[in-house]
Amino acid sequence: MPRFYPMMLDLRGKRCVVAGGGEVAARKVESLAECGANVTMIAPAIDPSLKPLIDSGVVTHFARGYVAGDLQGAALAIASTDNEAVNRAVYADANALGIPVNVVDVPDLCTFIVPAVVEQGDLTIAISTSGKSPAMAKRIRKEMQQHFGPEYGAMLQLLGEVRQLAQAREKDLDRRMKLMTAIVNSGLLERLRGGARPTAEEIFKEFAG
Repeated sequence: MPRFYPMMLDLRGKRCVVAGGGEVAARKVESLAECGANVTMIAPAIDPSLKPLIDSGVVTHFARGYVAGDLQGAALAIASTDNEAVNRAVYADANALGIPVNVVDVPDLCTFIVPAVVEQGDLTIAISTSGKSPAMAKRIRKEMQQHFGPEYGAMLQLLGEVRQLAQAREKDLDRRMKLMTAIVNSGLLERLRGGARPTAEEIFKEFAG
């Protein structure tokens, strides 16, 4: 099993192709759409949950099987069909075009894998078992969801706003870094967990002195 290189992709406006129309494919489509990708789904039939995305034009659906050439111009490809020959064709075509490809639940036919994810606002924690056990990755995700609550999203939102203030008011980079480090290592997270909602201005004044 290869050791995968962790990374985050900006797929906004990029064409991403999903071959397959079942529940698993639907989850992949929804995740890509949430990231702003231009999603094309190729399947004779689709999961009903995708109808709103297709009707609204967020997702383009071709109601047919996959054919050679469907990956032209794509930035990423996912295959999730119950036909091994189709999955292998998607993998082969993607490799020939230099496109990252994932064949669901077949690590040997993947140049990337999709991790289990914990999200709180702008916080994204990716969990990977290098394809050995997606079930274990999901268990770890559930455990982490209990630890990383909504206060982490609130903390990141506040830190981003304070950082903007610091960049505008403190020109010395070293002082800015010390300021932000002090805030992160303070009790602010616990305050937010307890329901406090200070403004960025208040936090900047508190720590900048």
